[in-house]
Amino acid sequence: MDYQHTAQWLLAKLPEPPVAGIILGTGLGPLAEMLQNKITIPYETIPGFVKSTAPSHAGNLLFGYLSGKPVILFQGRFHFYEGYSMAQVVFPVRVLASMQVKTLIVTNASGSLRQDFEPGDIVILTDHINFMGTNPLIGENDVSLGERFPSMNLQYSAAMHSLLKEIAQQHQIKLQWGVYLAVTGPSLETKAECAMFAKLGADLVGMSTVPEVIVARHAGMQVLGISIVTNYSNLFHDLAHSQEEIRANANQATAQLKLLISELIIRI
Repeated sequence: MDYQHTAQWLLAKLPEPPVAGIILGTGLGPLAEMLQNKITIPYETIPGFVKSTAPSHAGNLLFGYLSGKPVILFQGRFHFYEGYSMAQVVFPVRVLASMQVKTLIVTNASGSLRQDFEPGDIVILTDHINFMGTNPLIGENDVSLGERFPSMNLQYSAAMHSLLKEIAQQHQIKLQWGVYLAVTGPSLETKAECAMFAKLGADLVGMSTVPEVIVARHAGMQVLGISIVTNYSNLFHDLAHSQEEIRANANQATAQLKLLISELIIRI
């Protein structure tokens, strides 16, 4: 896949190169309101991009200024469960790396495997478990993109974690810290599966993020992962989940998440 072609295509349409990329997960599309002097480019018009079919994923690449700095914001992502290949899922991150972007902020919606991680909580990812049964780096390795066996010992930036702690303390924002486990979906997890995931050391479960993080680290980018708890897993109840519930709980955290990301961009 021609990441460089897409990178140059985008750079030709933007007033200046971005310093960071931000991927918005389910229910977090309203964070696009943060951007000033916004340029909207639908995914379908971008070479190499596919169509986002997940609920509440608008499918737009947005360029604009956040805290005075140029950033790209992905209003929706591509998921493995949509039938796309891993190469298609991580294509936007490969393009960012080809544009020499050094910082990636990844957000998602997740189910809680801990009773003290409540719907609406903001959880900063400290680690992850890849339970998707595949890896976006499978296949021939292009050494121009990254080394064959990239280390995953520090996949989430300790420096950005320190900045977030300062920002949260300054603005009295409650943060949780936890481990995210990624499954393929699209069926939600069973009670037995959730019990197993919790025993494996996971605090949250979802259907995204890990492939993008692996590829970003492969490219040498610094990564911040932020998850919004949108529902308790079936460890704690026997009710069916709905997309309405998930979107409503994601919206609870929007104002605080805007503040955290805006303040963080100033400091990186």
